[in-house]
Amino acid sequence: MRLLPSILVGMFLVPLVAAAAPAAEPARPNILFIFTDDHAAHALSCYGSKVNRTPHLDRLAAEGVRFTNSFVTNSICSPSRATLLTGQYSHKNGVPVFNTFDGSRDHVAKQLRAAGYHTGMIGKWHLGSEPTGFDRWIVLPGQGAYWSPTFLVPGGKLTIEGHCTEITGDLGIEFLKTRPADKPFFLMLHHKAPHRGWEPDERNQAKFRDATFPEPETLFDDYATRPAALPENEQTIARDLTNHDLKRTPPAGLSQQESRRWLREKPMEAEVDGKTLTGPELVRWKYRRFMQDYLACVQGVDDSVGRVLDHLDASGLAANTIVIYTTDNGWYMGDLGLYDKRFMYEPGLRTPLLARGPGIKAGIAPEQFVANIDLAPTFLDLAGVPIPASMQGRSLAPLLRGDAPADWRTSVYYRYYHDPGHHNTRAHVGVRTATHKLIHYWKKDAWELFDLVADPHEQRNLLFGDAAARSPEVAKVFADMRAELDRLRALYEDDDLYADPATWPRGGVDGDGAERTALGVKTVAGAIALSK
Repeated sequence: MRLLPSILVGMFLVPLVAAAAPAAEPARPNILFIFTDDHAAHALSCYGSKVNRTPHLDRLAAEGVRFTNSFVTNSICSPSRATLLTGQYSHKNGVPVFNTFDGSRDHVAKQLRAAGYHTGMIGKWHLGSEPTGFDRWIVLPGQGAYWSPTFLVPGGKLTIEGHCTEITGDLGIEFLKTRPADKPFFLMLHHKAPHRGWEPDERNQAKFRDATFPEPETLFDDYATRPAALPENEQTIARDLTNHDLKRTPPAGLSQQESRRWLREKPMEAEVDGKTLTGPELVRWKYRRFMQDYLACVQGVDDSVGRVLDHLDASGLAANTIVIYTTDNGWYMGDLGLYDKRFMYEPGLRTPLLARGPGIKAGIAPEQFVANIDLAPTFLDLAGVPIPASMQGRSLAPLLRGDAPADWRTSVYYRYYHDPGHHNTRAHVGVRTATHKLIHYWKKDAWELFDLVADPHEQRNLLFGDAAARSPEVAKVFADMRAELDRLRALYEDDDLYADPATWPRGGVDGDGAERTALGVKTVAGAIALSK
């Protein structure tokens, strides 16, 4: 009986001790960032695509957030990737064109690694320097290859047989399987597709081989009110797709050198199914041929995203993993008669941006203006890591929760430098608001102003023609937009650094890794084992 008081005391103490113990901190979320190259927003069915279906990306949108006004700040590959890492505009991060990124700079992966995240970079890097801030990395040299690609790893280079899109997804899954279980992870999973070259896997190539597509309203755009830059550009469907782009077979009897030269030519007539095509008929055939391969590459990406999402579900990681999907820049699918990106017109400026995961409200479509400068701050904020003052973007976390901050930006600032570049694209700077867009081709001192509500396809430059430009209504809008452009230029401390090509930083991004030690052909598992 003497034990009874002790037992009773113990019974009362246990709940008291339990109540006094601090609550366990919620686990920090994993962050999986899936990035593609040149994926047009209007080539996702969750964004209203009229030309393809993307069920796995649609699933991501349905289970999370789909941003309806996501933009880039410099619509080209390497500058966008530098912005992704640093949260800065090109004039701040040192990558205005295809020049080497300084790996000693601070960036988001370094911040997350220092905060205890296991960090990884897989796929297309395209920044010239070796990746820094990553516990494990395996990246394509330069643009990389679609078939049996070479990858660079810390100790050399290796080859993995197969199709790059499928391999990239498999490498991501292997990274997840072999991650340290005691740390949250931050994985940047970067696809090459659907970049030019447009070499899809065989399954999706067969799916799109005979596909036809509705033509964009502006496929035969004559650029009548926009004479400053569009007429002289070299990224048109009509004039600039090569025999190689169109997957045409060189005539018999040519030498290897002659065949290569023929593949670089831009045909203005073509024999198709026994008929010689020229003029509008040829343009329509080129458009269809380009779209078949481009969308087949997009489909491969969607398939890969589906496999990665399935792995997250099967492994139990989905519940605590934030998945974010976007692309490096917009893309023209025959819009304004173009392919490629670069120009600030809507298809080149807009990007898809999807996110799901813990703390993210499902099924919403925020209309606030967001930009790629916001991604690095968002990663840090979601991980509970302070955002450095050097980052010029803003965390999207409030929007992901379904909040609507009253002080959110209502305009976006854009600057493109690479003139003439690969497609004879004129350098320009601009601003977009909810209703208007102003573009300044500064080398020509030429301005374009568009009413995006009345003219969503940007066909009528309001400043074209003296009478239009002098109207009081247009003059007021022009003055207001110029004032907003000046305000944003000051806000982002853009002092025209790199406006002159003579000031562009040195170094390139397209090395093939020839100097690196060859490690041979590897399996996906073997390649990931060499990524640290």
